[in-house]
Amino acid sequence: MSSIDLPADVLDAIAAPPEDREPIVRQELAVSLYREEYLSFGKARELAGLSKAEFHRLLGERGVERHYTEEDLALDVEYAREYI
Repeated sequence: MSSIDLPADVLDAIAAPPEDREPIVRQELAVSLYREEYLSFGKARELAGLSKAEFHRLLGERGVERHYTEEDLALDVEYAREYI
């Protein structure tokens, strides 16, 4: 696992209770990296520490379009044929 060191004064400047600051940073980073197509939905969701439904909801609240390619569709169809 890797980590990003943030200056304490930056974390302290986040207007939220101390226990909420890291999750806020993780979610904001996840949404941004997903929006810019640097991370897949699954990896961004993992970074945010949210379930699929929760991350979908967060993206919806932020007005972020889902990236769903023909390749994603093909994988979903293949999975469905194999396991359903």
